[in-house]
Amino acid sequence: MDAADIQPQAPNLLGLQLSSIGQFFIPASASLQERRPRTLKHGDTFAVFDHNGDVISGPGSPEGIFHRDTRYLSHFYMTIGGVRPMLLSSTLRDDNATLTCDLTNPDLYDASGKLLLEHDLLHLRRTRFLWQGRCLERLLVKNFDDQPHEISIDFAISADFADLFEVRGTERRKRGTQGAAVSKQDGLELSYTGLDGCWRSTTLRFEPAPKRITAEQITYRIQLQPGQSRSIFIEIACNLGSEASPTVAFFKGFRDARRALRQASSRAAAVQTSNDIFNEALRRSVSDIYMLMTDTPEGPYPYAGIPWFSTVFGRDAIITALQTLWLDPTIAKGVLRHLAANQAKDVDPAADAEPGKILHEVRYGEMAELGEVPFRRYYGSVDSTPLFVMLAGAYHERTGDLETLRGLWPNIEAALAWLEDYGDRDGDGFVEYGRMKEDGLVNQGWKDSYDSVFHADGTLAKGPIALAEVQAYTYGAFSAAALICRRLGRREQASQYSARAAALQSAFDAAFFDESLGTFVLALDGDKRACRVRASNAGHALLTGIAYPERAEAVVKTLMEPSSFCGWGIRTVPSTEARYNPMSYHNGSVWPHDNSLIASGLGRYGFRKEASKVFEGLFAASTYIDLRRLPELFCGFRRQRAQGPTFYPVACAPQAWAAAAPLSLLQSSLGLSFDPQNTQVIFERPVLPAFLDEVVIRNLTVGSGAADVALHRAGHQVTVEVLDRRGAVKVVSVT
Repeated sequence: MDAADIQPQAPNLLGLQLSSIGQFFIPASASLQERRPRTLKHGDTFAVFDHNGDVISGPGSPEGIFHRDTRYLSHFYMTIGGVRPMLLSSTLRDDNATLTCDLTNPDLYDASGKLLLEHDLLHLRRTRFLWQGRCLERLLVKNFDDQPHEISIDFAISADFADLFEVRGTERRKRGTQGAAVSKQDGLELSYTGLDGCWRSTTLRFEPAPKRITAEQITYRIQLQPGQSRSIFIEIACNLGSEASPTVAFFKGFRDARRALRQASSRAAAVQTSNDIFNEALRRSVSDIYMLMTDTPEGPYPYAGIPWFSTVFGRDAIITALQTLWLDPTIAKGVLRHLAANQAKDVDPAADAEPGKILHEVRYGEMAELGEVPFRRYYGSVDSTPLFVMLAGAYHERTGDLETLRGLWPNIEAALAWLEDYGDRDGDGFVEYGRMKEDGLVNQGWKDSYDSVFHADGTLAKGPIALAEVQAYTYGAFSAAALICRRLGRREQASQYSARAAALQSAFDAAFFDESLGTFVLALDGDKRACRVRASNAGHALLTGIAYPERAEAVVKTLMEPSSFCGWGIRTVPSTEARYNPMSYHNGSVWPHDNSLIASGLGRYGFRKEASKVFEGLFAASTYIDLRRLPELFCGFRRQRAQGPTFYPVACAPQAWAAAAPLSLLQSSLGLSFDPQNTQVIFERPVLPAFLDEVVIRNLTVGSGAADVALHRAGHQVTVEVLDRRGAVKVVSVT
């Protein structure tokens, strides 16, 4: 993601120019963890609410309803009798279809201080979801008193139409024009004309019609007999007109939204285990992945995360697709086709684009359209391109789908050409990065903070920079290309790519492995000086197989040392390094997706017990987290007995590759792979972590068949049992 310089920032008490602090930074004067936000998403619309279901505006507040990178509603605050209701509970459905907030009245007094209504007599239930550019809500109010009551319910409303980058903290010298609020019989229309010439509108409709409507407030007076209920239906539409009434829109949308989620997730294999808490975590992971999914003309595509990254990201989606490939290969197909359709064709310095390069990020907001931020269609990631080819190869190994590969082959060839031409800037055989313009991202690997690549003394590395994991991905890309060429009958090209992979492997070992460190160095700087820093990046060399087998044990040892493995997972940077800070974004924190990729590498080299240890650490962390939802990252403080992890203040949740991490970790522990040519499901030396005694996986598809499988702990071994088989599927257990 474009996380360059994303660090927790203190409030700007010293009057510093924010532009001097960081590049596209995210301010942390308001912690997302402290606010415990509730998030919803559908398509290009997402929303962040507080636990009451309100949207509260204020400096640093990320709350609101956002559509295509613009905040269409920045304040939506409900009161009863002039005061805020008390929270009873606030939860998302297991499938993320709806947010339900249960509230009650506090003690209500008149102007003289006389008690008018004792607390806990009225129940208010807010049920809300997003569907096709709209937020739809039903507010149900019920009187549990034995006396009738007349109450006022008010909604304070405003829409700032702020660009997402403004919400994130970027200051603008000039903005567009706010339109006058237009009152209608059943609600309000708020509007804004941006400097990009685009007119944006928010239409709010209420049913039944409110008693009073002003430019900033909607007021109801409701009479309730004992035991009586009344409903208010609300529609908040982004750039849309309305045909159906809010009541009809709510019930029809509720049906369609749940149906769409069920249909999408039905493609996936289903997992049930002996651990109920882990089952909850898995259900949330799968629900988050499919909530973040957006339908594109090329197929389903997982947006990266809420609130800051709810859009197309190349790297994030590819890694998410790799993590979930065993579960639902349709995701990988959609990601490959969409990224192929948006592959760079020309050199464009403003977008860091070069022919064959794979997309980093797309933005639709006013600031992107005006070029105030460079992310309208931005290609500034060095790893998306090799990862794209890796995913194509992995997709074929999972599905045997040659037809899709034939259609993608021109894009795969263009990506490979970029790796060998533009990617290798100095012709030394390694892929480097360096931004073309000053407003591009400074660092363009997945650790893209400004200070994430440094030397042993803490000095920041100067580019062009060759990252360790990028060479591993490039090796993986050449290996995948050789496989694809063999399947397509391109034998000569297959031999050429195999030779390139072998040459890169040899060069990588010579330049990156450091005997005294016992692992691969973080990177080579622009002068080809090694950044002699231990980091989690080295674990990605295990992921793709670029590490020679004799190097694996030393690399695993450094990753699992107490300085690196903190108990919750492997830190991005161990505590031995100069820039170690467990509260930093990339220099000592724990990222679930990073750990899941490393665990895949551990399993590849036979270190399944170590992979299981990583799995256990992240699962233990999830037991302390709201909704069992692993966030984008958390702080890398050492795990303490009877205490949970320390949260990172502005971590996105849900985040696609974090949501997919438990699924990937399960695959790594079980040694699960597929052979579509022989219609086989393979479990190679499976290991169950200590918190699992049994795992049942249903609808494991391969070719045109599927199998249901149970894995049981039997002493120190794991047995594999076939529960059901549909089609000519073989289940193979390798011990």
